[in-house]
Amino acid sequence: MVIPSRAPSPVDKLALAVVHQPDRAIPAPAGAREESLRLLLQTAADSGVTRVATSPDGDGERWLGQAWPFPSPFQVSVRTVSVSDGVDRVEARARRSLERLGLPRGDLLLVSSAADLAGAEGRALWDRLLALKDRGLYRRIGFCATVEDGPALLARRFQPDVVQLRCNLLDQRAQHSGILAELAALGVDIHAGSVFADGLLFMSGEALPLEMHRHAPTLSRIRRRLAEARVDPMQATLAYAMGLPEVSAVVASVASAAELRAVVAAAHAQTPDLDWASMQLEPAAKAADSLAHGRGRISSAA
Repeated sequence: MVIPSRAPSPVDKLALAVVHQPDRAIPAPAGAREESLRLLLQTAADSGVTRVATSPDGDGERWLGQAWPFPSPFQVSVRTVSVSDGVDRVEARARRSLERLGLPRGDLLLVSSAADLAGAEGRALWDRLLALKDRGLYRRIGFCATVEDGPALLARRFQPDVVQLRCNLLDQRAQHSGILAELAALGVDIHAGSVFADGLLFMSGEALPLEMHRHAPTLSRIRRRLAEARVDPMQATLAYAMGLPEVSAVVASVASAAELRAVVAAAHAQTPDLDWASMQLEPAAKAADSLAHGRGRISSAA
């Protein structure tokens, strides 16, 4: 019997990046963190989200490794530590990440900063990633970049499987500069990061970072236009990123099952008919200088 294939779903493009809550001054009840993480991951699995993006910072990998649902439906991506301590350290830590996550292999290993590849040890670093891929520890390899890093040039040099770019409603330079099209023409899978623009559309003018205060009127105008169209900021930011034809995955950072449910609901909402280009901050604003400091999480705005 032939089992019919599942119809495509908006969440097929979603990749979940778990934002681990810092330790509180007043400790939470024993096991609360673990239970919250298990609920988040189970909610993701039940919602059809199949990708999880991780970071080597702190204990996040270990916590995830203790909380996967069984059987786990997730394809997991790992990011490298800085090459400043040498390529041996990067390789050892990439192996250690899999151990901490409780995985025999990972789907994707990303160089955390394109600057590491552009530096003197860039080729040696990439050769280590290629070796890990050849040994079957990671299925794909790639790097994270910004528009300023010249990602297309790096992609032509290193031929990655994946490039993760900061790309969102407020900073559309990756699209309008042709970088997305150029990477796609090279056969590179493109993942969009920082899709919530560090929560700027969720904040009132008083809550904006100091360096963004001068853009408060523009942000207020964008929020007003969204309200007039009866579209909330989360729906708009997700719809823009998920609607980019070159983008194969949209990395959404969430800290709780409730946030994830909101993201999934927004992803399933009807795509609004909006003039996306009119909602970006002007390129001269160099908005990315501010957005680069955040992880695009919605927790800062929820």
